[in-house]
Amino acid sequence: MNILTTGGLGYIGSHTVVELIKSGYTVEIIDNLFNSKIEVLDKIQKITGVRPVFHKVDLLDYEATLNALKCTKFDAVIHFAGMKAVGESVEKPLVYYENNIQGSINLLKAMAEVGVKKLVFSSSATVYGDKGDESGRLIETMITGVEIANPYGWTKAMIEQIIRDVSVSDPEFEATILRYFNPIGADKSGLIGEDPNGIPNNLMPIITNVYLGKISELTIYGDDYPTKDGSCERDFIHVTDLAKGHLSALRHIKPGVSVYNLGTSKATSVFGLVDAFESISKRKLPKKIGKRRAGDLAVVCADASLASNELGWKAELTIEDAIRDTLRYLGNLE
Repeated sequence: MNILTTGGLGYIGSHTVVELIKSGYTVEIIDNLFNSKIEVLDKIQKITGVRPVFHKVDLLDYEATLNALKCTKFDAVIHFAGMKAVGESVEKPLVYYENNIQGSINLLKAMAEVGVKKLVFSSSATVYGDKGDESGRLIETMITGVEIANPYGWTKAMIEQIIRDVSVSDPEFEATILRYFNPIGADKSGLIGEDPNGIPNNLMPIITNVYLGKISELTIYGDDYPTKDGSCERDFIHVTDLAKGHLSALRHIKPGVSVYNLGTSKATSVFGLVDAFESISKRKLPKKIGKRRAGDLAVVCADASLASNELGWKAELTIEDAIRDTLRYLGNLE
C-alpha cells in the first residue's frame, strides 16, 4: 500500500513512518518543516534502509497539496500536520484556526479530487474538554466539543466534525480518528525523538531540556490536586506504541468514521514521571512547585479498551522504556 503522511517529519509522524516502512508500506511525506527538521529524513533512512519521497508542502497551499497527491496513486492518507502548542493557541487563536482547519479542508478537498478515500486522522484527548468519570477516565462515547479549554483542542474537535460531514456526503469515504493521550519516548535506535522547534510545551521535553541544561529548572504546576501525591496524573504512552496504533487503524479501516483512544489506560503522576526519570538517569533535576495552571485537570486517562477489542492494539511499552529510549536519544543530541 502507498501511504501519504502529512507532518511526517514531526515527532509522532516520523515514528509512524518508521513503523510503516518496517511493515512493508511505501510511504511519502508532506511537511512544511515549521515544527520539524529535514535531518529527520536522513535518520528515517538510517533506521529503515528506505528514504521516503519528501514533498516540502504547506497544506495551506492547495495547489501544492493537490500536486503532491497527484504524484502517486495513494491508498490512504495519515494526517498528522498541524500546530499543537496549547498555550500558543490561546495567544494566537486565528493562526491555529486557519492553519489546522483550513489545512485539513485543503487536504480533504485534494483527496476528493484525486479519489483517495481512506484517512487516519491525528486527533487528541483535548476534544473531551473537562469530561471524564470520577477516576478521570475518558471513553469514546462521551460527548465532545463542549467546554474545551483552548483553541488547539477546538481545532481538533472541528476537524473531527468536518470528517464526519465528509463521510455523510460520500458513502465510500473511510476514516479513523485516533485520540492521543500523552506521547513520550523515542525510537529504540535513539536516532529520532521529540525535539520541538522553539520553547517546548509538553512535560517530557521540558524535563529533557532541564536535563541538558537548556532550562534552569523544572516547574511542577500544583502539588495540591486530589491525587495520590498532589500532582496531576496523565496517561503517558510510548510514541512507538502510538505509532503502531496507526498501523492497526489502517488494517481495520472501514466505511464511515471510527474513533479510538490511544493510551495505556494507566495514569502516572507528574511527580512519578520525574522521579522515574531521575532514577533511570541517575541525576537529580532542579525543580520548584508553581501554582496550578488554568484548565489543568487532576486526572486524565484513556479507556483504550475499544482499540484493544476492535483494532487488536494495546500499549506494550512502559514509562521506564520511554525514559531509557529518551536518554538514548539525548545521548545522540549531546
